[in-house]
Amino acid sequence: MLFRSGRLAAVKFFTGYIVEMSLSMDNVFVIALIFEHLKVPLTLQHRVLFWGVLGALLMRGVMIGGGAALVARYHFIFYLFGAFLIITALKMLFAKDSEESPEEATIVRWLNRHFRVAKSFHGRHFVITEKGKRVITPLFVALVLVETTDLLFAVDSIPAIFAITTDAFLVFTSNVFAILCLRSLYFGLAGMIEKFRYLKVSLALILALVGAKMLVADWLTAQVGEQQNIIMLGVVASILVIG
Repeated sequence: MLFRSGRLAAVKFFTGYIVEMSLSMDNVFVIALIFEHLKVPLTLQHRVLFWGVLGALLMRGVMIGGGAALVARYHFIFYLFGAFLIITALKMLFAKDSEESPEEATIVRWLNRHFRVAKSFHGRHFVITEKGKRVITPLFVALVLVETTDLLFAVDSIPAIFAITTDAFLVFTSNVFAILCLRSLYFGLAGMIEKFRYLKVSLALILALVGAKMLVADWLTAQVGEQQNIIMLGVVASILVIG
């Protein structure tokens, strides 16, 4: 029985890991665009990604803890998550590509309005002192944008993993490993991401799939049982590979 429950947990972990990896691949492209727009030197990009990972893990930990508490207390949240994911999938499928998102432009304007922003990079510093006043550097602006985009992507990916398991430990650890892996692969993927022409379609299909699973979770459990996790893992992996 212990082996069976351990194997089931492993399947749920790997399914969550693949879902998070696939849904976050688009985030790699967005981060590459941010670095390109702000002209962040290649030698400084690792510093932004390092602190970005720490911030992402903290934010996702809070979101996963809150989400787990809501799902445990209010079962209807599952259906709201499912409907949200299907709507997001449709928006992703039909949305037009843009080099700069409205959120990015809004955040940059807000930072320029409320803080003094240096005109050039100052090595590895996020904040410097000029004429006795604190000034943020473009590197700090890049960090804020990376954290914000990760938060926006987490709004989609975290509910998707709750469709696979409501175990907060499995949800968080699958998120952690997926984020660390993608950040490590960033410099390799950033240059190739445009070659994956059907990536957005495959991500939309994955979102729609996990959203539909949340809407029919009770019926699916009654009909298929524990095998649904292995089937889900295979389908998600197949969609990602084909895409």
